[in-house]
Amino acid sequence: MVPGHEIVGVVTEVGTKVTKFKVGDKVGVGCLVGSCHSCENCANDRENYCPEMILSYKRKYYDGTITYGGYSDIMVADEHFVVAIPDNLPLGGVAPLLCAGITVYSPLKYYGLDRPGLHLGVVGLGGLGHMAVKFAKAMGVKVTVISTSPGKKQEAMERIGADSFLVSHDQEQMQSASETMDGIIDTVSAVHPLLHLLGLLKRDGKLVMVGAPEKPLELPAFPLLNGRKFVSGSSIGGLKETREMINFASEHSITSDIEVISMDYVNTAMERLAKADVRYRFVIDIGKSTA
Repeated sequence: MVPGHEIVGVVTEVGTKVTKFKVGDKVGVGCLVGSCHSCENCANDRENYCPEMILSYKRKYYDGTITYGGYSDIMVADEHFVVAIPDNLPLGGVAPLLCAGITVYSPLKYYGLDRPGLHLGVVGLGGLGHMAVKFAKAMGVKVTVISTSPGKKQEAMERIGADSFLVSHDQEQMQSASETMDGIIDTVSAVHPLLHLLGLLKRDGKLVMVGAPEKPLELPAFPLLNGRKFVSGSSIGGLKETREMINFASEHSITSDIEVISMDYVNTAMERLAKADVRYRFVIDIGKSTA
């Protein structure tokens, strides 16, 4: 297996039928490298929901071979699934946008949480959470970070740009923000309670899950009924929306906070990742590692 699904680089060769790219272009490939191109989802630029979508690695490609990801010095991809990277965005900082970035950008747009003046909660300040804050702030939205870690308050507000911060296990803080939010993007993949998050939502508020806990979460029905609140989910984005997201990032100079490492540091990086010792994405510089 060759993993890696937030991939950026420079075009070194193009096929005879390629029309969108040329040698020397800065490009990226996200989670998808294929889809059926004929279903309703594909017809509506939602390849990420195609039942036959092909992921960037460890999946069977059209020709029966297994896809290899970005932990490699070269990659071949269908131009439909390749995204142009604007010159003002550094390759390292833009790489995580191809998964983490589009994962939070898509629900902000789809659920109408991108309108200036709305109040958005972001649960978790990690790879996805810090991107949700950056995109939402650029859209003119008021953002409150919700975290179990009080020590992240200064980081969230002073460096990432959140307007306020709530410690999720502090009942007084949570009660003070009751029914103040139009929507919440929940990026946490650990098992966690949803009841106190639902209490933060206004009537018709939306709780959107983009994290993926391994075990089922408890979802009480009464808070949904008493306020007509929504709980939904979202997974990455289609190629049209991904290109839109990259262009938005370019216009607002949005990149991910990263730490660039070499391939021989990967094992150490995995140990640090298990301890949440990274702000907020490791990016492997394959070019320097193989030079």
